[in-house]
Amino acid sequence: MNLTPAIRAAFTPTGKLRASINLGNPILANTDAGGQPGGVSVDLARELATALGVELELVVFDAAGKSVQAVAAEQADIGFFAIDPLRGAEIAFTGPYVLIEGYYLVKADSPLFTNDEVDRAGQRVVVGKGSAYDLYLSRTLAHAQILRAPTSPAVVETFLQQGAEVAAGVRQQLEADAAKVGGLRLLDQRFMVIRQAMGLPKSRGAEAADFLRAFVEEKKASGFVSEALQRHGIQGASVAPAGSE
Repeated sequence: MNLTPAIRAAFTPTGKLRASINLGNPILANTDAGGQPGGVSVDLARELATALGVELELVVFDAAGKSVQAVAAEQADIGFFAIDPLRGAEIAFTGPYVLIEGYYLVKADSPLFTNDEVDRAGQRVVVGKGSAYDLYLSRTLAHAQILRAPTSPAVVETFLQQGAEVAAGVRQQLEADAAKVGGLRLLDQRFMVIRQAMGLPKSRGAEAADFLRAFVEEKKASGFVSEALQRHGIQGASVAPAGSE
């Protein structure tokens, strides 16, 4: 990675690297006992700030949609998102650094047992507003109705309050909620692989985008991403293959 003054300036129009952090995905970020954000995305943000030789400022949100909007509106300089064509209109993505799985959850006594049974008239599927799986299911579900919880961590609560038939989300979040609530189960297999990447506003130019892509590939190849997942106790997520899109 060849850092030039122009590339540094593209990442830091305010003099700092402002990183948009989404606490709505526990695979990527969470808060510690003192309320401070931490996780794989925070670790990567710190590494990028170090590589650029600048100070880091975390801009923290509780939902993916808000985090995406902050970068698209240039209220943040980088962010950590699932790759999606709708988001790609304004954001330049790197290749993915982590792959995670989207699953369906139902009540234990539900007649649904396979993913193919979800997309039927009369079925209501609760998703986190603006999440990767909200965008994906909005394109792919032809018959089921989508209900949107305000954030991904609120999906199961909304699912129960609304008496809906299905909840959709990141596998680890759904498993954790099911363990706390009881009487719930996941369906047989994932409905999507969520490709988590870094991104910056397209307006920052091709050189900055290429620098960020190279940064992500180096952090995968060096073992940094794998070590971060282990350090934060993240299970069920895998490091994306080198050069994947």
